Amino acid sequence: MAYSWDNRVDFIVKFLYDIDNNGVVDQHDFECMALKMTLIEGRGEFHYNRYQENLHIMISLWEEIAELADLNKVKDGIVTNEEFKRAVQMSCVGRPYREFPQAMKMFIDSHFKLVDLNDDGVIAADEFRYNCVTRIPVDNVDILDESYQHLLNDDDRRRGGITLSRYQELYAQFLGNPDENCPAVHLFGPLHELC
Repeated sequence: MAYSWDNRVDFIVKFLYDIDNNGVVDQHDFECMALKMTLIEGRGEFHYNRYQENLHIMISLWEEIAELADLNKVKDGIVTNEEFKRAVQMSCVGRPYREFPQAMKMFIDSHFKLVDLNDDGVIAADEFRYNCVTRIPVDNVDILDESYQHLLNDDDRRRGGITLSRYQELYAQFLGNPDENCPAVHLFGPLHELC
């Protein structure tokens, strides 16, 4: 099922963390994420100081994930999909954003900045669409708009989109709520079942 909790976590690993697409998560993925974030934030320009900040965030996140996921205490430098799922289940399922691991919260906040292309503090429909198509194949803009509308509550509609605090709440539900029908399952657009 495309919106099952397992599939959602698989999606996070495959499309957000496993940057080099080798089937496992390791420090190299997080180093790549730091550069990617820096270049997207700078709209192609490289700012060394911002890169150092992003690198610190990403390496901290890697270290925290590696520690949480290393249940058998074998420090092999990689986190498999199953190890990542166990770590998310232990530290995120049933918890609000404020109780997430600190590095995970830093990643979520940084990811919001990547989606909020015009830096106005709100993810509007056009920014949501753009973010989705950079990750998943979509052949109809209407299904992107439908996903976006599923995310919005009345306050979001009044504000013209999703604020950081709302994004944090939705992200926490995406990872932490096993209900396939919660609105947050649409946070990254229309999902496909991953094998």
